[in-house]
Amino acid sequence: MGLRLRFNLILTTVFAAGLIMSAFFAYNMLHRQAREEVIAKVDLMINAARAIRSYTVKEVRPELAEKLNQSFLPQTVPAYAATTTLNGLPSEYKDYTYREAALNPTNPANRAVAWEADIVRRFRHDDQLKQIVGVREAGDGRMLYIATPIKISDDACLTCHSTPDAAPKTLVARYGNDNGFGWQLGEVVAAQIGSVPMTVPTARANRTFTIFMLSLALVFAVYYILLNVTLSGMIIKPITQMAKAADELSVGNFEVPEFDEKRSDEIGQLGVSFNRLRRSLDQAMKMIK
Repeated sequence: MGLRLRFNLILTTVFAAGLIMSAFFAYNMLHRQAREEVIAKVDLMINAARAIRSYTVKEVRPELAEKLNQSFLPQTVPAYAATTTLNGLPSEYKDYTYREAALNPTNPANRAVAWEADIVRRFRHDDQLKQIVGVREAGDGRMLYIATPIKISDDACLTCHSTPDAAPKTLVARYGNDNGFGWQLGEVVAAQIGSVPMTVPTARANRTFTIFMLSLALVFAVYYILLNVTLSGMIIKPITQMAKAADELSVGNFEVPEFDEKRSDEIGQLGVSFNRLRRSLDQAMKMIK
């Protein structure tokens, strides 16, 4: 087995081991980072929903208070304003969804399904629980979600949700008097839930991983070529020349030129020793003759 082949086998083995290790750590790190990035965006969406809810209560509802006596306006409901606004996000966020799921909502569209109801109950049973991050199975694949509790912290909310008699008549006329009542101050009544398919962070991580691995392979290919060129010029070629010169000397041909002694590395030292051996043999042969 030649020196070049051995060198390339060692180099390829080292690269393969490094590639496998890099792939393992990069894959896990990129998927974790992609997941954290998506979680941060969903969390930002939920915080934006809180801001929309606050704006609706403080700025929109007072301006439309008189009209509420004539007809109910869903635009004055914080949940409606937040949900409608966030579900109209640009196409970049088309896979992101936002819901305000309640156990006893006024609007039936906000009624929590089974898994959402479980989240609301967890918030109700643990007052210290501020956020839940999880993954659930859905009909179209796995979904990553973030949920935060909605707690009644303002007496103004009870105007529409304490009893049907205290609620605006236009609200009762629209939704009836069976749902959305009996809420109490300090009670967790719903949860803000932002969801995104797991395919979003997975696809993002896989794209980055593919680019990283192709770049790593390209770097290896460049280094592989450079090292082989360097190996040929600095080691293989002078050793091959010495081997041929040794063959010529072995048959008595002392006309082979001496090697350049300017190199200060091991190959240069080998050349110096070879030249010394050549001269010694030449003198010995002359003395014999």
